[in-house]
Amino acid sequence: MPNLVVQNLANRVVKVAQGQTLLKALQADYIDWMHACGAKGRCTTCRLVVVEGLQHFGPLTESEEKCRAKGRLNDNERLACQCTLTGGDAIGLVPEQTKLPHLTYTD
Repeated sequence: MPNLVVQNLANRVVKVAQGQTLLKALQADYIDWMHACGAKGRCTTCRLVVVEGLQHFGPLTESEEKCRAKGRLNDNERLACQCTLTGGDAIGLVPEQTKLPHLTYTD
């Protein structure tokens, strides 16, 4: 089972089951994560900046493709509500714009 390490949440390690979206894995590990549109892939508030392991993510979803086409999702970002890990581990972080006020983030 691949792991997602959230770098700016004290290197928290989250196990991601096959076929499970990152958002579902984060929620299963009791980590609050912004997702304003209800995990429909429309708002980009759930985005994750991928620091390492981009090659271990599944292909971009249609929603992610649309966000990229509109310039709302960078090449090193994925939507946690849409993407899965397919091979190995990955390291990511919460972007500054979507940090939740009640959580403590690390450098």
